[in-house]
This record gives sequence, C-alpha cells and structure tokens, in this order.
Amino acid sequence: MSVIHRTTMAPTKLELLAAWLPTRPWYRGGEDTVPELARAGGFRLDDPEGEVGIEFMVVTDTAGDETHAYLAPMTYRGAPLEGAEHALIGTSEHGVLGTRWLYDGAHDPVLLGALTALLEGRAEPQAQSETDTPDPTVAASFDGPAGAWDASAAPVVADGAHGTDVRLGAGAPPLRIARVLDEKAAGPRGQVVTGWSLPDGERRRGAYVLVLDPS
Repeated sequence: MSVIHRTTMAPTKLELLAAWLPTRPWYRGGEDTVPELARAGGFRLDDPEGEVGIEFMVVTDTAGDETHAYLAPMTYRGAPLEGAEHALIGTSEHGVLGTRWLYDGAHDPVLLGALTALLEGRAEPQAQSETDTPDPTVAASFDGPAGAWDASAAPVVADGAHGTDVRLGAGAPPLRIARVLDEKAAGPRGQVVTGWSLPDGERRRGAYVLVLDPS
C-alpha cells in the first residue's frame, strides 16, 4: 500500500520534470523552451514489496502556442536503481523519507510489473493523492492471455515522437506509453484509460497506456 505523506520535496516533482521534459523526443517544445507546468491528473499503483513508489502523473504545459498534456510515469526509490542512470529524472529531498531517486518508470521493472498486473486484472489502481483509496475512474483492459508479459525480462525501451514503446519478453505485446495525451488514441489489444484536466478546468479522458499488436 502506498502511503501519501503530506510533506515537502525539494526540488519538487514539477521542477524536476521542467528540466527533464525538454530532453525528450516527444516533447512538443524545443530544447530551449522553459516549460510552464501544472499538475493535471494521474493515479498510483502499489509495489507488492512496499519499497518503490509508483505514480502516473499528468502535467500540462502552457509554454508556447499550444497547451499539451504530458504523461510522466515515475518511480520513487530510496536508493539508486542499478543500471538505470539514463532513466534518472533527478533526486529530491523528501521531508519524511529523505533522499529519493526519481526515475522514468518506462525503464523501471517494478512499475512495469505493476502495470502489466493492472492490465491483467491483478492490481487495483489507487488515487493519486490519498492513502489506501482505490481510483474507480481508471479502466484497464487487455485482449489476451494471462502471463503475456515476462516481468523478469529486461525491458526494451524505445522513445519516439509520439510516445515510449516497451517490450517485456520475446513475442509479448508491446506497451506504448502515450506521452502526449490524446483523447482519440486507442490500443488494438488493450489500454489503460482515465482522465486529466486542462488549465481552464475542462476535463479530458483518454488512454495513458496502449497495448499494441506483436510484430
């Protein structure tokens, strides 16, 4: 069970993301853009071992001519994840837990294991800001057999202009993390769908994660 602490983080998640987003190939601004970010939605998943925080966070960016909603699945760890230096978003001092290492969750096997469990109906999505509170707005579906993904396999991750594709085992259906959220996006084999808010308060709903056909 994830415990939500009402405390401080320095730097904040938004400050870390503001530095990290312009380095991503799917960011719609340029490398010289300074993002103007606001929290816009998301949910959490539980680590069965209770060691790693797992959050799917949406932020809106109003820098530039258009507003975009970006999905940042993140893990929070009490020690560095070996071999994942390339996936480190940054470190932060948590008011209760001390130094936390924040990673792009597309590269973290704990997040990916929880995500595939969610798609297969073995995990329950949790509210983003409340302890031990299920989030009924999150809908997950998968048209395939149980055990389709090999949670022990090293993830093969590819960032592109429209998202991040992840493979977990030979022949497994690829997972696409839809980094720039779009209400029209749909996964041919399954998806994780929930909502987010625009800066003017308008609500949107669409796929955070899509399950693609194996190729």
